[in-house]
Amino acid sequence: MAPKWDEGSSGYRHTVRRFGVEKDEPALAEKLKSACEKIWSLFHLTGFVRVDFRVRDGKPMILEINVNPCISPDAGFAAAAEAAGLSYDDLIEAIVKAAR
Repeated sequence: MAPKWDEGSSGYRHTVRRFGVEKDEPALAEKLKSACEKIWSLFHLTGFVRVDFRVRDGKPMILEINVNPCISPDAGFAAAAEAAGLSYDDLIEAIVKAAR
């Protein structure tokens, strides 16, 4: 099992999903949004993508670009959709509609 999925590992304990940065830290939110838009354009992305960041001292660092993010109900992509007000069923429906 990968260390990030081992609940006893440091990686698991120190990898925190965080939502609401738009309200809590608008300047950081703008940096994240700008980075995502540049990534989208640079790689000619379409559909659904998840970009993972680590933030240190207010500076976002791109960890990875997930062009095929896991869509299981407990995955980060579904959690982000839920935080944005999109139910899991609505998320899956939107993915299916986008694929047509």
